[in-house]
Amino acid sequence: MSELIIWTYDWVPEGPRGFVRDLRLRWACEEAGLAYAVRTVPFDGRQTNHLSHQPFGQIPFLSDGDVEIFESGAGLLRLAGKSEKLMPRDPVGEAQTVQWMIAALNSIEMVTVPWWFLEISGKKDHGLADWMGSRLGQLEKVLSERQWLAADRFTVADLLMADVLRVSKVRSFGARPATENYVTRVTDRPSFKKARADQVAHFAAADESRS
Repeated sequence: MSELIIWTYDWVPEGPRGFVRDLRLRWACEEAGLAYAVRTVPFDGRQTNHLSHQPFGQIPFLSDGDVEIFESGAGLLRLAGKSEKLMPRDPVGEAQTVQWMIAALNSIEMVTVPWWFLEISGKKDHGLADWMGSRLGQLEKVLSERQWLAADRFTVADLLMADVLRVSKVRSFGARPATENYVTRVTDRPSFKKARADQVAHFAAADESRS
């Protein structure tokens, strides 16, 4: 079996630590018990220094032998194909998992990321609050009726959705008890805690070399 390599930056400022999206791939590997290594590209010059691997100059990207994949969602799908712990093998369970992964990226994160960016930029009257409130309200209804998004158990769809929702500003946007309980339950998993701790330690270890 080829070695899985998760590529991230060699360093990031303190603010995004614990939220950089290589965490999604680390978490999935921890859940599935897949061996992996972490390698880096320089944070400085990141816009252009790895375009042959990621055409938008972002991270993460995943190496799996001769296969290289960019975008965290695509990487998660690759990892889910390696372990039934991440995605069921029956057609119905697999379809449910994939659709909720796409929903996390296209229906929720597509709204929450620009809303969050404009919020921290100080542009309060940006017109996205109603849209985000509607999407989160619809998801709250779903989560009030089930414990997991797909297949009646934890899947990579829950991993991805919880990672999108766990941003503090998003969590504090309105009272949504089912969503909050869901995020708390999913991020209480030992695999998430280890992946997050490892990422934070990885970036912190680079502080001394930069100073």
